[in-house]
Amino acid sequence: MNSIYPQIGKIIASTGSRQFPRLLHDLIQAHLCIDATQIRQLPRSPSETTVLDETVFSCDQATATASGDPSRLHRIRTSDARVEIRVLRADTTYGFSALERNRLEAITPLVLPMLEKHLRALQPTAQRNSHESLEQRFIERLAQTGLKLSERERQVCLGLLAGQTAPEQAERLGLRVNTVESYLRRAVIKLGIGGRHSLMRWMYA
Repeated sequence: MNSIYPQIGKIIASTGSRQFPRLLHDLIQAHLCIDATQIRQLPRSPSETTVLDETVFSCDQATATASGDPSRLHRIRTSDARVEIRVLRADTTYGFSALERNRLEAITPLVLPMLEKHLRALQPTAQRNSHESLEQRFIERLAQTGLKLSERERQVCLGLLAGQTAPEQAERLGLRVNTVESYLRRAVIKLGIGGRHSLMRWMYA
């Protein structure tokens, strides 16, 4: 897998540009025989606009989309299920072997952060800055208090601060609504606040 690294810089430099999907596809294809790569950001709710949904083909688009066999499809997602890479092999004679799927999983820690960076670069500046400033303030406030939250607890708190409902967060994070509520209850107990409506006051106290 070390042979991937010389290609990484070129892909990072292309984040936010139209060349990024093709370069990402070429990176995967250089190490595994594939026919298409789809990259997309999954919306939090049906009303949300998808920032990116693009498919890059190795050669023949008709051939690459012909098969619906799950053995020839491999899906990689971020932990919150918001960012997804779908890799397709259209050849009708064989699908991905266990070894090949392991290869794809091995490069996940490399390709997903690049894709997330690309998607952030595509977001409107005001929206991006607003989210980043909210998250930064939340992290700073935690550091000031010395309190510790789990990754999921931080995610649901930030979602709440951003105005998302529990069902919206459940869809975004791939969890049940009651699980989201449970993480939120744990978080407010750790923060020592009265409830969810006190979270904003706590953050800017």
